[in-house]
Amino acid sequence: MSEPQGEPRGRLVGRVIAMPADTNPEGDIFGGWLLAHMDLAGATPAFEAAGGRCVTVAVDAMVFHEPVAVGDEVTIYASLLTTGRTSIRVHVEAWKRARNDPRAQEVRVTEGVFTYVAIGDDRRPRPLTPEA
Repeated sequence: MSEPQGEPRGRLVGRVIAMPADTNPEGDIFGGWLLAHMDLAGATPAFEAAGGRCVTVAVDAMVFHEPVAVGDEVTIYASLLTTGRTSIRVHVEAWKRARNDPRAQEVRVTEGVFTYVAIGDDRRPRPLTPEA
């Protein structure tokens, strides 16, 4: 596989180490594990834009560029794309770096667009607050 070029887009919102319990039988990290961490990290700018509680309603354009191995340090970046009346779209990227090589470069492993919706105490969609 070719390594995607460029720099991470967005701000750093999460970092985690891939562990053996997160692998498939071939030893690669499960895509679902990575997706879950990206969802959590993408919620940070969504929560800020919503001015409070929000939930994930969609994941679009998810692309896996490279596998993640046990021991890789995974860093997640997110950037706000758009807001609607109740919704927030966030672009999320995950990059890996081999922990056993101090000179290793970060490589983008996956990216996607996550859509969150602001919700109230009744768990129903609510308009975004003007100050958010």
